[in-house]
Amino acid sequence: MNIVVLGVIFFVLIQFAVGLWASRKPKNETDFLLAGRRLNPGLAVFTIFATWFGAETCIGAASSIYENGLSGGTADPFGFSLCLLFMGFVFARPLWKRKFITFADLFKQRYSVRIEKLVVIILVPASMLWAAAQIRAFGQILSSLSGLQVEYAITIAASVVIIYTMLGGLLAVAVTDVIQAGFLILGLVLLGVFVFASGDPNASLASVDTARFSFVSEDSTLLQKFEAWSIPIFGSVLTQELITRVLACRSAEEARSSTLKGGTLYLLVGLIPVYLGLVGLNLMPNLADSEQLLPELAKTYLPTVLYIIFAGALVSAILSTVDSALLASSSLISHNIVVPLSKRNHDVSERQKVLFARIGIVILGSLAYYIALHAKGVYDLVVTASAFGSAGVFVVGTFGLFTRFGGEITAGLTLVSAATVWILGEFVLGWATPFFISLLTGFGIYIIAALIERHFFGPAKGFQTA
Repeated sequence: MNIVVLGVIFFVLIQFAVGLWASRKPKNETDFLLAGRRLNPGLAVFTIFATWFGAETCIGAASSIYENGLSGGTADPFGFSLCLLFMGFVFARPLWKRKFITFADLFKQRYSVRIEKLVVIILVPASMLWAAAQIRAFGQILSSLSGLQVEYAITIAASVVIIYTMLGGLLAVAVTDVIQAGFLILGLVLLGVFVFASGDPNASLASVDTARFSFVSEDSTLLQKFEAWSIPIFGSVLTQELITRVLACRSAEEARSSTLKGGTLYLLVGLIPVYLGLVGLNLMPNLADSEQLLPELAKTYLPTVLYIIFAGALVSAILSTVDSALLASSSLISHNIVVPLSKRNHDVSERQKVLFARIGIVILGSLAYYIALHAKGVYDLVVTASAFGSAGVFVVGTFGLFTRFGGEITAGLTLVSAATVWILGEFVLGWATPFFISLLTGFGIYIIAALIERHFFGPAKGFQTA
């Protein structure tokens, strides 16, 4: 076991220590899932940044840009940066003012319990794919550092993140995010500076083929271009991982400003993997696995001490995202499904609610581990997670949050139709733009169904008062 692996192990032990410290803090469900709605601006900015800045940016985006130029980075970092800014400008304040515990609460209050359950069924698989992408990337890094087979490395990665997320909830996640974001920014800056200052003429952007600076493939159609940008923006803005951070802030204004600052930080730091992906093809033209680009660059250009910091940075990016995905999916299942079912038979204490959430993290983490073992690549997992059923959720969630147009029948038809269209287009019919067609279908069905529903049943209900 070399000194780099020991450094990474030490870094991971810090995460365990924070998880143990935070495990005593949650007194009720809101404490565990939303850190008691007490996230200050500093914690909020870094947890929003660290949650979104994951393996797909460090490993996946650099790999995709290495292979395809800037067109490989449409989703990340550019699309996901716009997603965070979109959340800050449009959704953060109205979501916070509703005082939800989970995103599915919106659909329960605005539509019905049945729609709430349907949304959970749609959202949880996407979180599982997201978590699996991070776990797989963690395994790739451990494999590169230690020589372990990727399967063993992925097993270790899953075990680490499941345990400390289960212990401390959102408070543990947010506090570790600050540590992780610091290491991440430092590690990427160091790698970017050392590669740029190496004196290698291939490290200059001037050496990059100009064709690689195009954001879109020359043979892509207008609809395909829209598809590439719409998946990270519209497909990811209304996700439980991001909304949890918004709801955990101390005020609506802090939720808005923290999200905007987190998105700006995301874009600035994300430009480093973009640069490394562009010049990487000239620096390392014969990589067998492009997902190994950043670890290999770090091995080549960084001295050992700084390489340890960089390895910690990659681990930081992954841990900060996968813990959020597991907590998000578990909160949806425990708060919106398990607790209501349990209340039918007996009263559920706050301690039991926290227990349900912790059990959910273990079960869903195990599922994400299984997906990570059998996945083809990190970037594809992330794009699939962003598109999975999210078009309908975006349409119904937007109409539900800002209008009284459309009711339960409209919401149900839209969610099922949009998800079905995307699944058929992506996996059966092989459409080039399944998400765009799904999004268009969702808007069309919602408007038509809402007009019919209003004609026969009258105006839809608004939000229930507390």
